[in-house]
Amino acid sequence: MPLLLIIVAAVFFVTAWIWYRSNTLTPNCTWREDRRRAGPDEAFFHCLVCGAEERLPKGKQPRHCRRQQ
Repeated sequence: MPLLLIIVAAVFFVTAWIWYRSNTLTPNCTWREDRRRAGPDEAFFHCLVCGAEERLPKGKQPRHCRRQQ
């Protein structure tokens, strides 16, 4: 029984860590919204660190660094 609890806790922490890493920006990402370059139903973002640009639907924000792309 104690072994089962340890396994469940380990699975929980690994899953939480993977979810956290996939839903947060890297420490070097600095996204800024540029409303002048956005269309009527979209938001335009520019990363100050790597220069990546991204257009998203209005109300959404970038969640991942585009440096590797």
